[in-house]
Amino acid sequence: MPLVLAFGVVLLISVSLSGVAARTVLSTALLFLLAGALIGQGGFGLVHVVPDSPLVTGLADIALFTVLFTDGQRASLPALREGWRLSGRALGLAMPLTMAGIALPAYFLAGLDWPTALLLGAILSPTDPVFASAIVGRDDVPLRLRRLLNVESGLNDGLALPFVLIFLATASGQQSHLGQVAAELGLGLVLGVALPAVVALAWRTRLLTAEPRLQALGPLAIAVMLYAACHLTHANPYLAAFIAGSTLATMDKVSAERFEPFGDLLSELTKFGALLVFGALITPERISHLSVGDWAVAVLAILLVRPATMLLSLLRTPLPARERTAAAWFGPKGFASVVYGLLALQSAIPDGEHVFDLVAITIALSIVLHSSTDVPVARALRVEPPDCLPSGSPASDRSTA
Repeated sequence: MPLVLAFGVVLLISVSLSGVAARTVLSTALLFLLAGALIGQGGFGLVHVVPDSPLVTGLADIALFTVLFTDGQRASLPALREGWRLSGRALGLAMPLTMAGIALPAYFLAGLDWPTALLLGAILSPTDPVFASAIVGRDDVPLRLRRLLNVESGLNDGLALPFVLIFLATASGQQSHLGQVAAELGLGLVLGVALPAVVALAWRTRLLTAEPRLQALGPLAIAVMLYAACHLTHANPYLAAFIAGSTLATMDKVSAERFEPFGDLLSELTKFGALLVFGALITPERISHLSVGDWAVAVLAILLVRPATMLLSLLRTPLPARERTAAAWFGPKGFASVVYGLLALQSAIPDGEHVFDLVAITIALSIVLHSSTDVPVARALRVEPPDCLPSGSPASDRSTA
């Protein structure tokens, strides 16, 4: 119950200060992270949370699924086609380079063996622009930049999972089952397309009509069924969530638009809850034993590896230099890395605790840096795209989607 009370208090404070946060470097995400650290064992000891508890795993899993489903509805098939050249570079080039770029300092500075270092690279390769909401959700930021970050983060969570599972099996000395991993990805893709498509087609009949005030609950029902179906069939839930959101936005724009305000609030709530619990895990005992090399890995992952790999992948693209720089900087680590870090912790690999601690400090540092710099960068980008692309207003999004 202290955790519930703390969540209510911090939520009230965050809502009351949200106007200030939208104009300054103050971050609501950072408020929840700090609040979790204060009420946890490293602070006043009001709550006791352990990394392998069902509460931590479940909250992170639901938060990631909710955010991806909501983000997917901003990326209809026409929008994905239009921005695929940029997002394809980010996923096909920047992401594998990021894995390798993080594995190098993890091996040489943190002392991990190569399979475990590559595992850490895979865990920290996904991005989460929910911590850079002033960029992704700001109408006056160029549309193609927002789409690039949104599509990249929506797909790389699910695409990173096979690499995490393969390197996890290798680090534990087990045989990796590539066929099973491929099947989980394929099943996630099938469920993500089939379930919302069947429902959207059914809604086109005259018999099935929803009352306007209840229309937002339709996509929610799809998300709940999809979440359960993925866990029952062992399909990749994160790829399925984003694809399902995109499919629904493609086939039923009205439902997607009705759901968007409600979905945004729902994803915010799950995100804040997960951040509060995650903050409670970051205790002095957990991070005091980390070496200078460990901290260097976290700093290099955020300040060097992600910017360098993204800038490299965006060479010879029509993006202006300012937009390339913004895309390179905003690669925050989020809930996917939390979930995958928990997989490493709960596995039998020798350095599971070490890997999770590295993941924890990298995510915490990322939240501090990215969530406090989104507004200044958004202000610097308040320009119309040079090639007459839509400026990013809601009407423009719908007309080009």
